[in-house]
Amino acid sequence: MGRPARESGRMMTIQQLREQLDRGEVTSRALCEAAFARIDDPAGEGARAFTELDRDGARAAADAADTQRRAGYLASPLAGIPVSIKDLFDVAGRTTRAGSVVLEGAPPAAADATIVARLRRAGAVIVGKTNMTEFAYSGLGINPHFGTPLAPYDRATGRIPGGSSSGAAVSVADGMVAAAIGTDTGGSVRIPAALCGITGFKPTAHRVPLAGAYPLSFSLDSIGPLAGSVACCALLDAILAGEVPPTLTAAAPRRLRFLAPVNYVRNDLDATVGAAFEEALAAVRSAGAVVDEAPLPALERLPALQAGPNIPAVEAYWWHRTMLAADEARYDAQIARRIKRGAAISAGEYIDLLRGRSAYIEAFAAESEGYDALLWPTVAIVPPPLAALAADDAAYARTNLLVLRNTSAVNVLDGCALSLPMPAAGSAPAGLMVVGRRDEDARLLRIGAAIEAVLAGR
Repeated sequence: MGRPARESGRMMTIQQLREQLDRGEVTSRALCEAAFARIDDPAGEGARAFTELDRDGARAAADAADTQRRAGYLASPLAGIPVSIKDLFDVAGRTTRAGSVVLEGAPPAAADATIVARLRRAGAVIVGKTNMTEFAYSGLGINPHFGTPLAPYDRATGRIPGGSSSGAAVSVADGMVAAAIGTDTGGSVRIPAALCGITGFKPTAHRVPLAGAYPLSFSLDSIGPLAGSVACCALLDAILAGEVPPTLTAAAPRRLRFLAPVNYVRNDLDATVGAAFEEALAAVRSAGAVVDEAPLPALERLPALQAGPNIPAVEAYWWHRTMLAADEARYDAQIARRIKRGAAISAGEYIDLLRGRSAYIEAFAAESEGYDALLWPTVAIVPPPLAALAADDAAYARTNLLVLRNTSAVNVLDGCALSLPMPAAGSAPAGLMVVGRRDEDARLLRIGAAIEAVLAGR
């Protein structure tokens, strides 16, 4: 009676699964068992996508949803749907490892993270915790402790899934779950969404509480969903934010005006991404929207804020300094090296970074005035082979900076953004980023739904 989250290569959305549940074609328990079957498949990526499973808890939640459905009551539109959560969210009674062996002996969490509690109240079936870059501090998704789940594209070669929410993206892309919850400090939801061919949403940071989420950078951390559609992301975002789930109505493309900056975010694009982006812009224009292509000078402020010592480095070092002093040898060397950069930054330099961020936000607001949203590629490249990056520190550092470049701009400006897959048959995955200003989340999701429909109809 179980239905896979993918059928004939097509990803099933939360709405489609909910309709099957409502018609009695499947039960939540059957969806739960199907999820574990896919995770346990030795030929799949489940062993690397997940670091921990909660079989008993998931089955109990699925059975409760089935009982409630038979009684005519549902906690939310997410009730009975299998989801995953990143391994940096607290679950009561379990140790939060944040993708690291350093925390293996830490005391178990006393309570669920706020977002975990909200998912439970909504009736979600949480099947387990997903793998991630250690302490969320890289956009590549490589983890030497628990293995690295491979991107769906070209598994024979073995390519990175993007990070830091690597397992989250793979768990959705491979149909293990219908949706996943990740975090995004510099792109950690949107990067793996783009490299795995799914949809990811980074909300305005303050909308979703961070309580019970292992921190990277308290100034930039945000929590967002990865799923098969914009509507899925809108539903999950509302639940995470403690809001009433919306009925998502797509904006009318003919009433929209976009800016596609020609500077900074379009430098060094590989051919596949560049071609997909141009096709996406043409499709949006064909639907009647106005797309201006011009420089956005505010973007040129970013290298000064990110190229050297930066806000995440300072704040991550403040959090990790004691553990690093005691146990650095157990850290991923790539991650320890990045965190330790924060030790050299003075209080004055940190304040300069914060003031520079404020100036960037003001400049962006002024220069984007009059546009409904901005469009640029989520990631400049397609997923590169894992082996080359794992074996070469210089290649790792260079690729990490390039992968993070376009997404981290939105975290610094405290905006919201969607990454939408740009479909191209037989080609490597690439993401289109739709960028909105702070607190324009609901409007951005409506715009994203419109663009999603346009791209699907190409």
